[in-house]
Order: sequence, then C-alpha cells, then structure tokens
Amino acid sequence: MRSTIDMAPFARSTIGFERLLDQLETLADPEPADNYPPYNIERLGDDRYRVALAVAGFMDSELNITVEANLLTVSGKKADGEEKNMLYRGIAQRPFIRRFSLADFVVVKDANLSNGLLTIELERQLPETMKPRRITINGQASTAELKRVA
Repeated sequence: MRSTIDMAPFARSTIGFERLLDQLETLADPEPADNYPPYNIERLGDDRYRVALAVAGFMDSELNITVEANLLTVSGKKADGEEKNMLYRGIAQRPFIRRFSLADFVVVKDANLSNGLLTIELERQLPETMKPRRITINGQASTAELKRVA
C-alpha cells in the first residue's frame, strides 16, 4: 500500500516554500535502499557539517564530487585495471552515486581522502542581507542605536 501526502493545502497558504514542498513529496517516494558506500553526517557547529563516506579501495582520481542546485553528488568508479585472480572479494569496489540535498547557502569548503575515508566539509554562509537586523519604527532610532552609530 502506498501512501501519498497531498501538499496542496500547504501550497495554498505559503509563499516561497515550493522547493521545500517538492522535497517533501519526493521523500514520500524513497529511492531503492542501497547502503553502499556507508556514510556519516556530523554536525560540527551551528553552521558547519561534515559528511564522511567509507570508500576503501578508491583513489582520489576515481572519485567525483559535484554541487549543483542544492544537490551534493558523490560518485565513484574504479578505473579499469588488470584483472587479478581473486579467491574472495570482500571489499566492494562497484560504482556508486550518493546524493545529499543541501539547504540554501550551504557550500562545500573542503574534501579530503585519507585512510579510505572521504570527508567533505560543509558550511552554511548566510549573506549579510539574510542575517537578522533591527528595523527602526517611523525612522527614529533608539538612544542605544544612536550611541552605537556615533
């Protein structure tokens, strides 16, 4: 049985949340469960995050990280190399694509591959126009604001 969420009532009473409503609708239809490669998402502070993917066996030249339209995509594909006579292959090296939805103003600061762990540092950078600011009423600043400006 498939349950769907009707976003129409929310869309009628909100302005500018179209992208969020679209994302909520897509969450109702999850992608097939693929847990490769395993990953962690860590919050480092109010506006800093780290995504870590276990990519054992991949070199940095075999990994690709892209950000487009608030979507972080990490993909990997092993380079065609010599075929080894493996008796048992327990380390998965199949191609993969992992996608992460990013909030507005979240940017990738750094990426590092070390000891089979790909870490991607993210940071939310609000523009000055989006940061909280005090609005004066009737164009009159309070005495505290006059002292601060002077």
